[in-house]
Amino acid sequence: MDAKLVNPFVEAFESVMPQMGFPAPTRAKLYVQQKHAQGKGVSVIVGFTKQLRGNVVYNMSEDTAKFIASQMMMGMPVAEFDAMAQSAISEMSNMLTANAATNLTGLGLDVDISTPSLSIGEGLQVKISDAQFLTVDMDLAGHLVELDIAVEQV
Repeated sequence: MDAKLVNPFVEAFESVMPQMGFPAPTRAKLYVQQKHAQGKGVSVIVGFTKQLRGNVVYNMSEDTAKFIASQMMMGMPVAEFDAMAQSAISEMSNMLTANAATNLTGLGLDVDISTPSLSIGEGLQVKISDAQFLTVDMDLAGHLVELDIAVEQV
């Protein structure tokens, strides 16, 4: 996979999360996976069309999702990953992906994104590619968010 297609996603995460009040995230790990992402508890998949085809999955534990949802709701405690917390995580993925799409447009690519689709379940298999894809683990104040990126230029 072309690094120029991966960097806009990492840059979006590094840019958007601090705007929502989180400390600056850092890259923890970068590696290649095959076809399926293993659900860590909460997975949000967003698709790409037009000049870019594929998917990005924001994959995290339920505890991380509750941490993020709490921060997005001005510090309100999130004891359960309920409908409000799920909505916050879906909105976060929408904001991140829209920012990545803007970054990709800056590279001269015309892209559209799909509506986020949230799945709950640890160990859930999420097929995001017919081949290999790149995973970037982002550390957000000690909470890991896995960015599973499977996109290709059309």
